[in-house]
Amino acid sequence: MALLMTLIAFIAALGVLIVIHEFGHYQVARWCGVKVLRFSVGFGRPLLTRRLGSDRTEWVISALPLGGYVKMLDEREGDVPDNERHRAFNRQSVYRRFAIVSAGPIANFLLAILVYWLLFVHGVPALKPELGHQPASTPAAMAQFQNGETIVRIGDEDVQTWQDVRWVLLEHAVARERVSVEVRDERDQVGVRTLDLSSLSADDLDGDFLTRIGLRRLLPVVVGAVQPDSAGARADLRVGDRIVGVNGVAVYNWDDLVAAITPQGGKEVELLVRRGELEQPLRLTPEPVERDGRVIGRIGVQPDVAMLEAQRTTVSYGPIEAVGRAALRTWEVSVLSLRMLGKMIMGEVSLKNLSGPITIADYAGQSAQLGWLPYISFIALISISLGVLNLLPVPLLDGGHLMYYLIEMVKGRPVSERAMEIGQRIGMVLLFTLMAFAIYNDINRLVGG
Repeated sequence: MALLMTLIAFIAALGVLIVIHEFGHYQVARWCGVKVLRFSVGFGRPLLTRRLGSDRTEWVISALPLGGYVKMLDEREGDVPDNERHRAFNRQSVYRRFAIVSAGPIANFLLAILVYWLLFVHGVPALKPELGHQPASTPAAMAQFQNGETIVRIGDEDVQTWQDVRWVLLEHAVARERVSVEVRDERDQVGVRTLDLSSLSADDLDGDFLTRIGLRRLLPVVVGAVQPDSAGARADLRVGDRIVGVNGVAVYNWDDLVAAITPQGGKEVELLVRRGELEQPLRLTPEPVERDGRVIGRIGVQPDVAMLEAQRTTVSYGPIEAVGRAALRTWEVSVLSLRMLGKMIMGEVSLKNLSGPITIADYAGQSAQLGWLPYISFIALISISLGVLNLLPVPLLDGGHLMYYLIEMVKGRPVSERAMEIGQRIGMVLLFTLMAFAIYNDINRLVGG
């Protein structure tokens, strides 16, 4: 069932992104008076074809759904009747050709802005950036963040959620900068911490880099519920107990408790429990449970729901303000994507960050299972990535054609056929290399879990 949902979510997301991208090319071509012969979603053998409109444009769904194309009337690709030559793509001015080609990526950015606008107007559920205990020797510990502080500002940007913190700090982490972080403690007093990100390695930006730098959410180890006939119930754990240690090692966050108990299935452990003003040891044996082919330990307790709910918030804006916020978020993600790509090329960010179709499909399925808000947010993110990728000055991509048109604007004449042929070969090598790295990363993630 999960695999089926992943496939459906992936195909639906891919279909939307392809249609939006190609419709950008199609619509601007029509506005410029260019005749469109075919609008295809996918490549290869056509599965479904319909001819519509005064130009009898072919609308096609093809067998391989990993892309699409808009085929326009063009004298370089076949004979064109004399009465239609003025409608051929190659007969248009360089500025019209530039507009038609750039319209695809622009459509992807506009889709992202629309999605973010919808999210901001509807309201996005999120977690407040309240800090838990910071592990020793991490940048966060060295900056002397304190348990219970809430991050309210990073550099020049206000933040309201952990998602904001992650995005803003990632920009500074990519640049390996020192950044000032404004915090507010439980007594509402404001402090400033200086977070040094200059020592981060390329691998530190993989996955959840906030954990790498030591920023952890506040999740006190207070028991909110004990399952009947569980290891916790048999050891007399009670609602309201605070677990402060496992086998002599201090635990500060619920994540610490999970990490300490998980490998102990079937083995006796000693918990140090604070009940009221007193601390007492409790011995129990976590129940061994098989999950994903391995045995893990469970003690049958859950965190305090009231504490979790107190950390939740909803971020929303009015319709007018949301437009600016949506455009700004799209711009920030686009710039960050370019910077990350540049750092990968320079070797300052690991190539492990490249994702291929398998990982994207997996994320599509996971976000769909979480609900429609995470799913359309995922679509916005991938739409921006598609727009940025297509604007890269690589032959075979939209950005490669735009590069040729810019050269034509400067020189006053088109780039030679020979130069374009060489460029296409180089572009093909670059794209296949990029795809090979992405698929290799997909396989590694799949094998490594």
